[in-house]
Amino acid sequence: MNNDLSPRPDYSNKDYWYKYPDITKEVDSIYIYSTAYILGSFEDGSSDYATFDNEEMLIGAEEEYFSHATVFENSTNVFMPYYRQSGLRYAEEINKKTGNINAALLSLPYEDVTAALDFYFENCNAGRPFIIAGHSQGSAMVLLLLSKYFKEHSDYCKRMIAAYPIGYSVTKEYLAENPHLKFATGENDTGAVIVSWNTEGPKNAEENAENMVVRPNAMSINPLNWKLDETYAAASENLGSLMLNEETGEAETGDIGADAQINLARGVVITHAKVEPMPEELAKLSARFFGPDGRHDNDYTYFYNNIKDNVAKRVAAYLSSTKK
Repeated sequence: MNNDLSPRPDYSNKDYWYKYPDITKEVDSIYIYSTAYILGSFEDGSSDYATFDNEEMLIGAEEEYFSHATVFENSTNVFMPYYRQSGLRYAEEINKKTGNINAALLSLPYEDVTAALDFYFENCNAGRPFIIAGHSQGSAMVLLLLSKYFKEHSDYCKRMIAAYPIGYSVTKEYLAENPHLKFATGENDTGAVIVSWNTEGPKNAEENAENMVVRPNAMSINPLNWKLDETYAAASENLGSLMLNEETGEAETGDIGADAQINLARGVVITHAKVEPMPEELAKLSARFFGPDGRHDNDYTYFYNNIKDNVAKRVAAYLSSTKK
């Protein structure tokens, strides 16, 4: 693959896709992975953007596909392109200057992802309805795509079942600026519908902690009861969190006490789920960017089976509505 930071990649080359599936279902998903170029981005002389051979990014994308994007596999054909994402260091610099990370994305990352979408819609989609999803930086990218790319390609937008930009704030101002989009109001509304939340532990709310992905006037939907108000959803409503089996070292779904309640003041989902330990260096970075009780890395894993179930419901609702 080309590691130069200037030419656009050729997405007809499958090396530029982590996942390029055989078509076995009526619906597709496009998943945009989150920031995986993390520790390396803080090294002396590091580039602002990951190259396509950046090992940290490649490993992170693979791990994220398993822990996040697989929620879409049962119901859709999942496509996941590689892209030259912003490193965490550079995203932090831009965030401090401008209040969000968009300026870090509107160059190489956006150019790469829109090139991937151009190829996908022209050569792979064949008119199928689709979901677009991501996490963190990937979700910030999805929000940019919804406000720019899909506004410019309204014919594609008509086939959208839903967007899942989880782990990055969807604000009331963003929705007002993009009237062609609407925030989800329940578990099975479809169209140009945004399904999103940011997850935090109670300490973040108690301290009103700074969190890089939480903005003023943010909105979240509860991933257990699919409500927008502060109705509490007990862990008994959780169909299964993705967790590590300490004996086998393998991932499995189980109960870690992942309840959910929206905090309307912060626009986030608060959970009391069991906290799994992180390597010390990553734990420090997590606290620095997401607060002392940030649960950013678990936006998908805490609610894994509920998201999978919700994807199936929205797909079924959409397909049913188009076949009447």
